[in-house]
Amino acid sequence: MKTLIASALILLAPALTTAQTATKPAAPAEAKKSSAKPAAKSTSAKATKPKAEKKSDTVAKASPTSSRTRLHSGAVQVASGLAAAEAALTPEELQIAERVYTGRMACELGAFVSIEADTQSPGRFHVEGKGFKYHMAPVATTTGAVRLEDQRAGAVWVQIANKSMLMNQKLGQRMADECMSPQQVVVAEAIKKNPPQSLLDNPAAK
Repeated sequence: MKTLIASALILLAPALTTAQTATKPAAPAEAKKSSAKPAAKSTSAKATKPKAEKKSDTVAKASPTSSRTRLHSGAVQVASGLAAAEAALTPEELQIAERVYTGRMACELGAFVSIEADTQSPGRFHVEGKGFKYHMAPVATTTGAVRLEDQRAGAVWVQIANKSMLMNQKLGQRMADECMSPQQVVVAEAIKKNPPQSLLDNPAAK
């Protein structure tokens, strides 16, 4: 019996030795796993760096936008300043504007001209008719006649006591003539009844 036990132990000895050697490498494998964890952290840390770079790119792109905004606001201020300068009329021009006849006026050859005061720009007028529309401002004259001009379009409106006319200096043509407001009609009728005396008919002038 003892001989059988001893024989069994002799046969099992190589197997036990192999099992012990197989279990020893487990520790280095675990060490490799533990060393792999910091590597993952470093990789995640590297992954966060591009995000920071993207933020810097965003900031860099924002600066041109702000400069464009400043340029746009500056242009708006310049435009508003020009508009304010254009809206300013002298006291003499404002006095001329008070003498302008407004409303729809019949002219010769079936034409008409409508003049309305510009409520947004005191002293200026909208002058309209068939095929034209002007924005006019008063201009001082040496003759005392009321004169409105749209310098951009080259249009001129001249008003005297008994009639008015519209010309376009750029086109070199008279657009409307013999235009009369109700006030001018009264003056025109009075002139027909009592024509002004000519200097040739004045004995004192002979």
